Amino acid sequence: MDTQKLRQRILDLAIRGKLVPQDPNDEPASVLLERIRAEKERLIAEGKIKRPKAKKSTDKSHYQNFTPPFDIPDSWEWVRLGDVCDVARGGSPRPIKSYLTYRVDGINWIKIGDTEKDGKFINSTKERIIPEGALKSRLVHKGDFLLTNSMSFGRPYILNIDGCIHDGWLVISPIGNVFDKDFLYLLLSSEYAYYQFSEKASGSAVSNLNSDKVAESIFPLPPLETQRIIVRECEKLTSFAQTIDNEKKDLEITIALTKSKILDLAMQGKLVPQDPADEPATDMLRRINPKAKIITDNPHYTQLPDNWVYLSLSDINTYKSSTVTPANMPEQLFDLYSVPIFSTLTPENIHGGEIGSAKQVINKGDVLLCKINPHLNRVWEIIEDSHNVQIASSEWIVVRSELHHPSFLKWYFNSPEFRALLSSQVSGVGGSLTRAQPAIVKGYLVPVPPMEEQARISKAIEHWFECLDSIISGLSN
Repeated sequence: MDTQKLRQRILDLAIRGKLVPQDPNDEPASVLLERIRAEKERLIAEGKIKRPKAKKSTDKSHYQNFTPPFDIPDSWEWVRLGDVCDVARGGSPRPIKSYLTYRVDGINWIKIGDTEKDGKFINSTKERIIPEGALKSRLVHKGDFLLTNSMSFGRPYILNIDGCIHDGWLVISPIGNVFDKDFLYLLLSSEYAYYQFSEKASGSAVSNLNSDKVAESIFPLPPLETQRIIVRECEKLTSFAQTIDNEKKDLEITIALTKSKILDLAMQGKLVPQDPADEPATDMLRRINPKAKIITDNPHYTQLPDNWVYLSLSDINTYKSSTVTPANMPEQLFDLYSVPIFSTLTPENIHGGEIGSAKQVINKGDVLLCKINPHLNRVWEIIEDSHNVQIASSEWIVVRSELHHPSFLKWYFNSPEFRALLSSQVSGVGGSLTRAQPAIVKGYLVPVPPMEEQARISKAIEHWFECLDSIISGLSN
């Protein structure tokens, strides 16, 4: 379930008057609106807010000069935001460094960086400015709404402090008790609000809003008591959505642990049954590498299936580096995790000889193991032939084994046993820039099941992983 879509659906129903039943005993919004008009005239007369430039706020046609975008209950009214709120833009004294102060009695300088991810309130600031800076900015007060007006525009916040805002903010100050503050927050957070702001945003390189455009936006105004009921119902339903989110995260963790357990069982020979008709790994080994030292137990798993063996990575890896001299080395290609994988050369750009360093030329069936943090869990199986020469970067260990199905080897390198072993052996300096040392890695023990069983194990792992991934995918729909 996409809980973000669920939250927006809840908001959409709320602002359309479809989330809660309407109480005919509630004072209609038209009465509330008349009080707000009177309050606005008083504030204009006292010089506390400015009269709108287009038409006088007492001109009733100004409130109705638009086509309602959707139906609302009879007790609700449509209003322009600027008719029931004072909307203004912040100001930035420049250069701002000249106005910053460390004095505790400085004025809060409210910046985008003072917000919290997915936060609703702004509770404190990291910087303050001197009173002279406030004269070139805009004072805002606790209870005001701030709206981002550029880049990630249209994101509302409620102020829990007084301070000054720069020109990257718009301030929305409701007139009188026109809105329950939590309802206005829901209204400004809705997709309907964002759609309006997006339509009104302008700018070639950076979309931005100005105060006039936001003031022209039209919103439904429910009776005040209905607003409060809507807020309570939304909080109840969004709490339910949060519970779903938490359970979804718990399920994702469980699925990750289940995948780890599947790999763990697979590498112990417990995922699929053994087939006595399979060629034992010892017989396969005597055919392919009779000089290899056979190991039948492991300090981690003392009991192996009878037809399995362990070998050190140095005994299974038949990879040999090739010396090539590229005439025109192209730029390295990068995988989705930003780890350089390989460069691709055309045969015409390859020349034999001793000039140049040895390169890791990779082929179909090779398995690449990243040896640098934080990408130790990156494993790359080469599953297709290339008409060009592919050269692995030095951050990868190339493994080529005649004793393994490439997919099985890939799954082993992803297993919890190997992951833990590799992580415990990294060394190096430079913070997180640590590397697994190839000399140590070559001594790691690798299980060698019968080749036929390796194919069955790989197929079973892929089947179970696909099932688990489909569950995760279903949670997002």
